[in-house]
Amino acid sequence: MRLPAATMPVFDAQGHRGARGLLPENTLPAMRAALDLGVTTLEMDAHISKDGQVLLSHDPYMNPDHELLPDGLEIIAADAKSYVLYDMNYADIRAFDVGSRGNSQFPEQQRMPAYKPLLSEVIDSTQAYIRRRQLPQVFYNIETKSKPDTDNKYHPEPEAFVDRLMEVIQEKNILPWVIIQSFDVRTLQVLHQKYPQVKTALLVSNNEGFGQNVRKLGFTPTIYSPAHHLTTPDLVKAAHQQGISVIPWTVNDLDDMRRLKQMGVDGIISDFPNLFREL
Repeated sequence: MRLPAATMPVFDAQGHRGARGLLPENTLPAMRAALDLGVTTLEMDAHISKDGQVLLSHDPYMNPDHELLPDGLEIIAADAKSYVLYDMNYADIRAFDVGSRGNSQFPEQQRMPAYKPLLSEVIDSTQAYIRRRQLPQVFYNIETKSKPDTDNKYHPEPEAFVDRLMEVIQEKNILPWVIIQSFDVRTLQVLHQKYPQVKTALLVSNNEGFGQNVRKLGFTPTIYSPAHHLTTPDLVKAAHQQGISVIPWTVNDLDDMRRLKQMGVDGIISDFPNLFREL
């Protein structure tokens, strides 16, 4: 069944990795907290396990800075790359504790036992929570964590990555509310070719400029998503002239949020979705 396209919010308040500043990133508790805080979009990162499962994780391996071994011991930094997600079955990945240690970058983050969930579980949990709490339907902004020099090392090649991701999205029947974002233009190009109905967001951290980045992509994305310090009134104007929304990342300061909103951005990605209530 092909569902009609969903209209993006007038201003898109996106919870980065759920609510990374408040709860362990890319976990079910972080997503639920973001929903409670009224986000319009849940932002998250996707990786693929050895057994082909799509799971949430920013890093391609277990991060020793804020993740623990299944027995609760710390991961020795030199051993981190022994735990590459693409080399591990999901059942083994799930056994690691990604919430009890906390993240020193975010002292407000609540510590709790947590695991890297499957994307399918995140969708099921979110949709059930929305129904139970009678909340508005949210969007899912899912980043493909890939780049050319780590194909078949940390992740599949772009087409296989996109196909596996889209299998989950189509199975869960949430296509109208999905945005696929990436720094890797290759995954977005595959999406545009094979799944043209899916919203796309080009993530940008370089200084090459709006025009050059869109030319490199080769088509008009739904969203242009620059690092917030790269966002200027001229960029916003140029994007809007092409019908492209501008949603900067990752904005954790209220004054920055206000400045960007005055510029006319179409949304903001933040680790602290509680700030949106003050915006």
